[in-house]
Amino acid sequence: MTISYQTEGVKMPSIRRKDTSAWIKRVAESYQKKIGELAYIFCSDEKILEVNKQYLQHDYYTDIITFDYCEGDVLAGDLFISLDTVKSNSEEFNTPYEEELDRTIIHGILHLCGINNKGPGEREIMEAAENKALHLRAVLKQSR
Repeated sequence: MTISYQTEGVKMPSIRRKDTSAWIKRVAESYQKKIGELAYIFCSDEKILEVNKQYLQHDYYTDIITFDYCEGDVLAGDLFISLDTVKSNSEEFNTPYEEELDRTIIHGILHLCGINNKGPGEREIMEAAENKALHLRAVLKQSR
């Protein structure tokens, strides 16, 4: 199991890497998945737009792009997260920045676990899965 946290053009967000990795592992296990090689790349809006255009032919900003390299029940991928969009989302939805960052971090894992959010009814399923994972995160933080 390797979960790495990197930055490209931005300051590393203040996350407790060990705790965050343990949480990600617990969420994956709840979907009968194991952690393989995961790389979180925290970046700016400009970088995520560049990635979105280059690899997905999408010309818009987003909070996360997940590249899926999973094999069987082993989760692997590169997860680009725009900290600019996370910040603007936290302001738009009136949620604490840390919570919005956690939601975005786990959103990518839930995609790798097979949950989508583009089709009819899928957004509600994704949101429920995110909320369940965020609740687990809060429980794990309390038990530290």
